[in-house]
Amino acid sequence: MIANTSLVTRAHDWIKTQLCTGEIAIDATVGNGHDTLFLAQTVGAKGKVYGFDIQQDALDTCYQRLVTNNADKQVSLHHAGHETLPIVIPETLQHGEIKAVMFNLGYLPGGDKQRTTYTSTTLSALNSALPMLTQQGIITILAYSGHPGGQEETTSVKTWAASLNADNFKVIIETPPPSPRPSPELIIINKLQLN
Repeated sequence: MIANTSLVTRAHDWIKTQLCTGEIAIDATVGNGHDTLFLAQTVGAKGKVYGFDIQQDALDTCYQRLVTNNADKQVSLHHAGHETLPIVIPETLQHGEIKAVMFNLGYLPGGDKQRTTYTSTTLSALNSALPMLTQQGIITILAYSGHPGGQEETTSVKTWAASLNADNFKVIIETPPPSPRPSPELIIINKLQLN
Protein backbone atom coordinates (compact mmCIF):
# COMPACT_ATOMS: atom_id res chain seq x y z
CA MET A 1 0.00 0.00 0.00
CA ILE A 2 1.15 3.53 -0.75
CA ALA A 3 0.13 6.78 0.89
CA ASN A 4 -0.67 10.32 -0.28
CA THR A 5 0.61 9.95 -3.83
CA SER A 6 -1.69 9.46 -6.80
CA LEU A 7 -1.22 6.21 -8.65
CA VAL A 8 -0.92 8.17 -11.90
CA THR A 9 2.11 9.94 -10.41
CA ARG A 10 3.45 6.60 -9.22
CA ALA A 11 3.05 5.13 -12.73
CA HIS A 12 5.02 8.07 -14.13
CA ASP A 13 7.69 7.59 -11.46
CA TRP A 14 8.07 3.93 -12.40
CA ILE A 15 8.28 4.74 -16.12
CA LYS A 16 10.97 7.37 -15.44
CA THR A 17 13.17 4.70 -13.85
CA GLN A 18 13.48 2.99 -17.25
CA LEU A 19 12.47 5.27 -20.15
CA CYS A 20 15.12 7.63 -21.54
CA THR A 21 15.52 10.23 -24.27
CA GLY A 22 15.45 8.76 -27.77
CA GLU A 23 13.60 5.57 -26.80
CA ILE A 24 10.22 4.21 -27.93
CA ALA A 25 7.06 3.99 -25.83
CA ILE A 26 3.38 3.13 -26.21
CA ASP A 27 0.35 4.74 -24.60
CA ALA A 28 -2.17 1.92 -25.02
CA THR A 29 -5.08 4.04 -23.74
CA VAL A 30 -4.62 7.69 -24.73
CA GLY A 31 -7.68 9.11 -22.93
CA ASN A 32 -7.20 12.85 -22.42
CA GLY A 33 -3.52 12.62 -23.32
CA HIS A 34 -1.81 13.18 -19.99
CA ASP A 35 0.21 9.96 -20.17
CA THR A 36 0.90 10.48 -23.87
CA LEU A 37 2.35 13.93 -23.18
CA PHE A 38 4.40 12.56 -20.29
CA LEU A 39 5.84 9.84 -22.54
CA ALA A 40 6.50 12.30 -25.38
CA GLN A 41 8.35 14.69 -23.07
CA THR A 42 10.34 11.81 -21.56
CA VAL A 43 11.54 10.39 -24.90
CA GLY A 44 12.08 13.86 -26.37
CA ALA A 45 12.24 14.87 -30.01
CA LYS A 46 14.49 11.93 -30.93
CA GLY A 47 12.17 9.34 -29.40
CA LYS A 48 8.83 7.95 -30.53
CA VAL A 49 5.46 7.39 -28.86
CA TYR A 50 2.57 5.37 -30.31
CA GLY A 51 -0.85 6.23 -28.87
CA PHE A 52 -4.08 4.23 -29.16
CA ASP A 53 -7.70 5.09 -28.40
CA ILE A 54 -11.07 4.02 -29.77
CA GLN A 55 -12.58 7.49 -29.25
CA GLN A 56 -11.77 10.22 -31.74
CA ASP A 57 -12.63 12.87 -29.13
CA ALA A 58 -9.87 11.51 -26.91
CA LEU A 59 -7.34 11.60 -29.75
CA ASP A 60 -8.34 15.17 -30.66
CA THR A 61 -7.94 16.33 -27.05
CA CYS A 62 -4.61 14.55 -26.80
CA TYR A 63 -3.33 16.04 -30.04
CA GLN A 64 -4.17 19.58 -28.88
CA ARG A 65 -2.38 18.91 -25.58
CA LEU A 66 0.69 17.69 -27.49
CA VAL A 67 0.70 20.68 -29.87
CA THR A 68 0.31 23.14 -26.98
CA ASN A 69 3.36 21.59 -25.34
CA ASN A 70 5.39 21.31 -28.56
CA ALA A 71 5.50 17.52 -28.22
CA ASP A 72 3.43 16.36 -31.20
CA LYS A 73 6.20 15.56 -33.69
CA GLN A 74 7.39 12.43 -31.88
CA VAL A 75 3.87 11.01 -31.39
CA SER A 76 1.84 8.83 -33.74
CA LEU A 77 -1.83 8.64 -32.68
CA HIS A 78 -4.05 5.77 -33.83
CA HIS A 79 -7.86 5.61 -33.80
CA ALA A 80 -7.83 1.95 -32.78
CA GLY A 81 -8.11 -0.26 -29.73
CA HIS A 82 -4.99 -1.38 -27.92
CA GLU A 83 -5.61 -4.94 -29.10
CA THR A 84 -4.35 -3.73 -32.51
CA LEU A 85 -0.79 -3.21 -31.19
CA PRO A 86 0.67 -6.00 -33.37
CA ILE A 87 -1.08 -4.60 -36.45
CA VAL A 88 -0.12 -0.94 -35.96
CA ILE A 89 3.37 -1.14 -34.42
CA PRO A 90 5.94 -1.72 -37.19
CA GLU A 91 7.13 -5.33 -37.16
CA THR A 92 10.74 -4.18 -36.83
CA LEU A 93 9.84 -2.81 -33.38
CA GLN A 94 7.85 -5.81 -32.19
CA HIS A 95 10.79 -7.89 -30.99
CA GLY A 96 12.37 -6.14 -28.03
CA GLU A 97 12.48 -2.51 -29.17
CA ILE A 98 9.82 -0.86 -26.95
CA LYS A 99 11.01 0.50 -23.58
CA ALA A 100 7.68 1.39 -21.93
CA VAL A 101 3.97 0.69 -22.32
CA MET A 102 1.28 2.45 -20.28
CA PHE A 103 -2.29 1.27 -19.77
CA ASN A 104 -4.91 3.36 -17.95
CA LEU A 105 -7.98 1.15 -17.91
CA GLY A 106 -11.64 2.02 -17.46
CA TYR A 107 -13.45 4.89 -19.17
CA LEU A 108 -12.48 8.30 -20.51
CA PRO A 109 -12.61 10.84 -17.65
CA GLY A 110 -15.39 13.27 -18.50
CA GLY A 111 -16.57 10.97 -21.30
CA ASP A 112 -19.16 8.25 -21.79
CA LYS A 113 -18.87 5.89 -18.82
CA GLN A 114 -20.45 3.10 -20.87
CA ARG A 115 -17.41 3.05 -23.19
CA THR A 116 -14.78 1.21 -21.21
CA THR A 117 -11.84 -1.07 -21.75
CA TYR A 118 -12.69 -4.77 -21.78
CA THR A 119 -10.95 -7.75 -20.25
CA SER A 120 -10.54 -9.63 -23.54
CA THR A 121 -8.98 -6.78 -25.51
CA THR A 122 -6.83 -5.66 -22.57
CA LEU A 123 -5.37 -9.15 -22.10
CA SER A 124 -4.80 -9.42 -25.85
CA ALA A 125 -2.92 -6.10 -25.81
CA LEU A 126 -0.84 -7.10 -22.79
CA ASN A 127 0.13 -10.40 -24.40
CA SER A 128 1.17 -8.52 -27.54
CA ALA A 129 3.15 -5.93 -25.57
CA LEU A 130 5.33 -8.41 -23.65
CA PRO A 131 7.53 -9.55 -26.58
CA MET A 132 7.87 -5.94 -27.72
CA LEU A 133 9.65 -4.91 -24.51
CA THR A 134 13.39 -4.34 -24.41
CA GLN A 135 15.34 -5.86 -21.56
CA GLN A 136 14.48 -3.81 -18.48
CA GLY A 137 11.42 -2.53 -20.33
CA ILE A 138 8.35 -1.69 -18.27
CA ILE A 139 4.56 -1.93 -18.46
CA THR A 140 2.34 0.01 -16.07
CA ILE A 141 -1.36 -0.78 -15.76
CA LEU A 142 -3.68 1.48 -13.79
CA ALA A 143 -6.78 -0.64 -13.19
CA TYR A 144 -10.11 0.63 -11.83
CA SER A 145 -12.68 -1.68 -10.30
CA GLY A 146 -15.44 0.87 -9.68
CA HIS A 147 -17.27 0.66 -13.03
CA PRO A 148 -19.28 -2.17 -14.63
CA GLY A 149 -16.81 -4.84 -15.68
CA GLY A 150 -13.96 -3.08 -13.90
CA GLN A 151 -13.59 -5.60 -11.08
CA GLU A 152 -13.49 -8.50 -13.53
CA GLU A 153 -10.92 -6.72 -15.68
CA THR A 154 -8.74 -5.81 -12.68
CA THR A 155 -8.86 -9.36 -11.30
CA SER A 156 -8.09 -10.86 -14.70
CA VAL A 157 -5.13 -8.55 -15.27
CA LYS A 158 -3.71 -9.34 -11.82
CA THR A 159 -4.15 -13.07 -12.46
CA TRP A 160 -2.43 -12.70 -15.83
CA ALA A 161 0.45 -10.76 -14.26
CA ALA A 162 0.85 -13.36 -11.50
CA SER A 163 1.17 -16.08 -14.16
CA LEU A 164 4.23 -14.49 -15.79
CA ASN A 165 7.53 -16.30 -15.52
CA ALA A 166 9.30 -14.87 -12.46
CA ASP A 167 12.68 -15.51 -14.11
CA ASN A 168 11.77 -13.05 -16.87
CA PHE A 169 9.40 -10.54 -15.27
CA LYS A 170 9.12 -8.79 -11.92
CA VAL A 171 5.55 -7.90 -10.96
CA ILE A 172 4.65 -5.28 -8.33
CA ILE A 173 1.15 -4.19 -7.32
CA GLU A 174 0.56 -0.88 -5.53
CA THR A 175 -2.74 0.09 -3.94
CA PRO A 176 -3.82 3.33 -2.26
CA PRO A 177 -4.93 3.49 1.40
CA PRO A 178 -8.34 1.88 2.08
CA SER A 179 -11.34 3.97 1.10
CA PRO A 180 -15.13 3.54 1.13
CA ARG A 181 -15.09 3.76 -2.68
CA PRO A 182 -13.49 1.11 -4.90
CA SER A 183 -9.79 1.90 -5.18
CA PRO A 184 -7.66 1.68 -8.30
CA GLU A 185 -4.58 -0.50 -8.38
CA LEU A 186 -1.27 -0.01 -10.15
CA ILE A 187 0.34 -3.09 -11.63
CA ILE A 188 3.98 -2.76 -12.70
CA ILE A 189 5.68 -5.34 -14.89
CA ASN A 190 9.43 -5.03 -15.37
CA LYS A 191 11.22 -7.23 -17.91
CA LEU A 192 14.36 -8.48 -16.25
CA GLN A 193 17.85 -8.16 -17.66
CA LEU A 194 18.93 -11.59 -18.86
CA ASN A 195 22.57 -12.50 -18.26
